Amino acid sequence: MTISHRILLSIIPPLLLLVGCGDTNPNAGTEKAETAPAAADRPRLAYVTNGVADFWTIAKAGADTAGVDFDADVDVLMPTGGVTDQKRMLEDLVTRQVDGIAVSPIDPGNQIDVIDAAAARTPVITHDSDAPGSTRRCYIGMDNYDAGRMCGRLVKESLPDGGEIYIFVGRIEQDNARRRRQGVIDELLGRSSDPERFDEPGAPIEGSEYTILGTLTDQFDRAKAKANVEDVLSRHPGVDGLVGLFAYNPPLILEALEGAGKIGEIEVIAFDEDDETLQGIIDGSVAGTVVQNPYMYGYKSIEVLSKIARGEDPGIPADGMIAIPARTIRAADVEAFWTDLRKKTGKQ
Repeated sequence: MTISHRILLSIIPPLLLLVGCGDTNPNAGTEKAETAPAAADRPRLAYVTNGVADFWTIAKAGADTAGVDFDADVDVLMPTGGVTDQKRMLEDLVTRQVDGIAVSPIDPGNQIDVIDAAAARTPVITHDSDAPGSTRRCYIGMDNYDAGRMCGRLVKESLPDGGEIYIFVGRIEQDNARRRRQGVIDELLGRSSDPERFDEPGAPIEGSEYTILGTLTDQFDRAKAKANVEDVLSRHPGVDGLVGLFAYNPPLILEALEGAGKIGEIEVIAFDEDDETLQGIIDGSVAGTVVQNPYMYGYKSIEVLSKIARGEDPGIPADGMIAIPARTIRAADVEAFWTDLRKKTGKQ
């Protein structure tokens, strides 16, 4: 045997040993792939509002913060074209295969099919305004009927001897608006609790102490909302109280009253935490406001969706409602409340 043959034979056994060692572990080299986070570990989530308002700017701040806290990509969408625009957004999000959608339905009674179609492809929850009867996973928000009754109690505080009231709201089709308005009416008329009751917004509703002269809607049109108030001041100069149920309504009520020279002559009872509303409470031109917690609506929605996307327990109660209670803000509460709100939204 030549020297070259001996060298070759001495090399072959170690090579076979190396090959054999590799064959005994078919997963060798894959450990990194198994432990590396997949793209789905950072879910892509959407938070869809029912319009554009300062209320939703606060909710966006909560959603964005939750996106950081729960390691999720968050897209906040605010429709400007009503039901049609919101429907298009939901369909587009399904096409983009997002990992979860939180939506505040504009017209829940007529959007069940759209919500169910989206829910068949990705987890869907509702916030602020619910869509009872849909296949959404849960509703995040307050009990709007109870909050309406809280607003009614504010009316009673500001007009203890009774009076004539007018109500202003964006859309009566929304579940939250309908229940909120009904709560105000039932409280003022001393009725028993019935969230399913509905008084048509046409004719005046008279009680022993309070008369609800009417309800005017504006479909999120700010010019229309202000014109509604001006029309009431013209047709009902003796009206005692004006109730604004959407965030932008109270500031526009104040604008109309200022234009008519009636600031302080008519009680203004508000909903939500618009800056002008809170300043009005400080100035004495607004009796008080019932506030939701839009920051937590946004935050909790993203928390729940991120947990669902990762297969974790989102903590949804058996009744499908994650309650975020409303609060009544009066003069004694407004400074502390506003300071906390500015801190959360980065306005300080």
